[in-house]
Amino acid sequence: MAEIRAEMVANVWKILVAEGDPVEEGDTLVILESMKMEIPVLAEDGGVVSTLRVAEGDVIQEDDLIAVIE
Repeated sequence: MAEIRAEMVANVWKILVAEGDPVEEGDTLVILESMKMEIPVLAEDGGVVSTLRVAEGDVIQEDDLIAVIE
């Protein structure tokens, strides 16, 4: 199981996966926006997205849980 957490304060700009989707290591899960820069959030391991804790437009804080991959 891998927990994907935010590395900085940012807005959730776009979500590219849904719960139940299979992902490979390095796949882009979510794109964050901070200071007019787009920051991709990548899967650290392959597996299935079991939990997605963000929605487009959310403001997330450093270390907030974005997703869980099992």
